[in-house]
Amino acid sequence: MIRQYSSLTLSFCATLALGLSGCGGESSDKAASSGGTETSAPPATVEAGHDHPSEGPHHGSLIELGNEEYHAELVHDEQAGTVTIYILDSAAKTSVPIEAADVSINLKHEGRGEQFKLAASADPSDGTGKSSRFVSSEAELAEDLDREGAEAELVVTINGKPYRGALEHEHGHEEGHE
Repeated sequence: MIRQYSSLTLSFCATLALGLSGCGGESSDKAASSGGTETSAPPATVEAGHDHPSEGPHHGSLIELGNEEYHAELVHDEQAGTVTIYILDSAAKTSVPIEAADVSINLKHEGRGEQFKLAASADPSDGTGKSSRFVSSEAELAEDLDREGAEAELVVTINGKPYRGALEHEHGHEEGHE
């Protein structure tokens, strides 16, 4: 009787091991072929392993840049009357200072388009000639971002490469922050 359970247990473990090795075989093969270091993941793995916060470190809305190469964070401070964009790393956690005097927000609403420039406002840790923070105090930008049906897009160049990212600003989301 003990022998029967041992065979059954062994058979179950072998079946489980075969089943598990069949899952994710592509990443195992990829890791083995690159000397144990996986350099890229298939798109399905990226989506399944998507792991960054739903809001930025300054409690603002996140904007994806590229294929999540970078992120930006939009903070709308209604009391100060400012709109601030922070440039962040791929995990949306750490500031990335860039060489730019400004970034742009292209905005469409009610059949017309406008462009707003947000000027560099470097943090002390950004380094000379670089900024990770860009600010506008144009009341029209803040109002237009909050309009029903408004479509906005951030335009920024990072290390010589242009990026565009859709802004999905939720009015009232940042109340009490910044």
